[in-house]
Amino acid sequence: MDIFTIITLLGGLAFFLYGMNVLSSGLERMAGGKLETILKKMTSNPFKSLLLGMGITAAIQSSSAMTVMLVGLVNSGIMSLNQTVGVIMGSNIGTTVTAWILSLVGIEGDNLFMNLLKPKNFSLLFAFIGILMIMISKKPKKKDVGAILVGFAILMFGMETMSGAVKPLAEEPGFQSILTAFKNPILGVAFGAIFTAIIQSSSASVGILQALAAHGGITFGMAIPIIMGQNIGTCITSVISSIGVSRNAKKVSIVHITFNLIGTAICLSAFCISNAIFDLVFVDTAISPFWIAIVHSIFNIVTTLLLLPFSKKLVKIANLVLKDKDGDTDTKQKTELLDERLLVTPSIAIAECENATNKLANLAKDALVLAIDTSKNYNEDNVNEVIKLEDTTDKYEDKLGTYLVKISSKTLSDADSKKVSKMLHAIGDFERLGDHAVNIVKVAQELHEKKLKFSDQAQHELSVLTGALTEILDLTTEAYNNNDVDTAKRVEPLEQVIDQLVAAIKAQHIQRLQAGSCSIEMGFILSDLLNNYSRVSDHCSNVAVAIIEIAHNTFDTHQYLNNVKYSSSSFNDIYENFSAKYYL
Repeated sequence: MDIFTIITLLGGLAFFLYGMNVLSSGLERMAGGKLETILKKMTSNPFKSLLLGMGITAAIQSSSAMTVMLVGLVNSGIMSLNQTVGVIMGSNIGTTVTAWILSLVGIEGDNLFMNLLKPKNFSLLFAFIGILMIMISKKPKKKDVGAILVGFAILMFGMETMSGAVKPLAEEPGFQSILTAFKNPILGVAFGAIFTAIIQSSSASVGILQALAAHGGITFGMAIPIIMGQNIGTCITSVISSIGVSRNAKKVSIVHITFNLIGTAICLSAFCISNAIFDLVFVDTAISPFWIAIVHSIFNIVTTLLLLPFSKKLVKIANLVLKDKDGDTDTKQKTELLDERLLVTPSIAIAECENATNKLANLAKDALVLAIDTSKNYNEDNVNEVIKLEDTTDKYEDKLGTYLVKISSKTLSDADSKKVSKMLHAIGDFERLGDHAVNIVKVAQELHEKKLKFSDQAQHELSVLTGALTEILDLTTEAYNNNDVDTAKRVEPLEQVIDQLVAAIKAQHIQRLQAGSCSIEMGFILSDLLNNYSRVSDHCSNVAVAIIEIAHNTFDTHQYLNNVKYSSSSFNDIYENFSAKYYL
């Protein structure tokens, strides 16, 4: 063994890890919205959570990413600690898929079918097809498939490189003496745990073990404890991700560690006792990559079957290890909006951004409805509530803007890119709606403090206008929250009606002013109120147009508005209906 063997081994590991990253990213983009749908259907049922963990981990090919995501979801308050237990168990089973893929390296045989199954024969073909799909295809989904094929090819190339690098080690006396030490089960578990913790990938750790096993020298007795240790070592990722999170989120990593430690203790004890009593023949037999995959799967399935009925006990252990303190903010379920740990799975992060943006839309609407009501019936508590809501919308807009920019730097599917674009277009308008709500209550405060009151005619006109304004807010939030293009198309006609109402009310006010039935001071106040109402409808129009444009992959707002206003019969019909409904 020389320096070049070590360089080759490290290079193979680098290709392996990079290939795994490309493969998992492609699979995650392909799954996209499906992960979001599955997440929304999650219940506290441990069995369903188990299936969810298996499915998502198989899709993204990384149990580490899964557990980091769980820490983020609990820290954001999206999931409870109880829900994560089944998902953690499922992720341990889901990650065994990688070992089965890597076991193809150990296939032997000279007939055509067996040769076709060997990675060195088909992975290069996958790479060629994948590169062609990435370079030629214009559809994002086909590009994602190409990335998956290329990632798989790189992963298998890395595996083959590692296998070739460790082949000479099988004949090294020094290496054989090191392997002999692993006949001690405790040392085997410790080695598996430490090595996996260092490289932070159980898939890569299992892959290296399979590469060593491909050339003999690794027995069942050595491999079984190492595999158990690898499951413990992979917990390091969730431990690192739990730094700086809420107390409940930290408990996710404790559940993960506890589950793997108890599972290893039970299975290792059973293995050692059985070998001591029955002197198991296979213990000193060389293990193949295929059998490593089998052992890996059996261990994780058996551990899950044993501990699934005790899910609540694992949560109790976590609560005992990390007790809640009196007055601790975590006991009040304080959560973080849009945890950055969710960025490891962009589709999930985008789903939570959608939830936050929907909430922002509803907060802005609530603030405006309350402000409009306050302008009619002054209430100091309502004024304070509007200011509080506006402050919240500011925080949401700031957090969402920063978070969405970070997501935009990721490689996203076409559907996810559209969602991000829609949110980036809308959050500024929703935040401005909150600002206008504050402006409206300031007008209400001025009227109240100066004991001023609009004339009966002005109040009637404002009542018609606020009815139209309330409806445009309802239409806008409904269209946005449901991504409803048909509802969005009703916003612009109503916005035109509101503009005409504002113009008509201003004209009526001038007539009253000339007749001496209204003061100049009231004119300034009315103008301020009308300008805010008009800007509210403009922002609603901006949001609706963004929904429509993004749905049709067009981004020319002026062109769209010109088209619908001057060449759309449906626009005119909706406009006429609203004009009749809101008539002064």
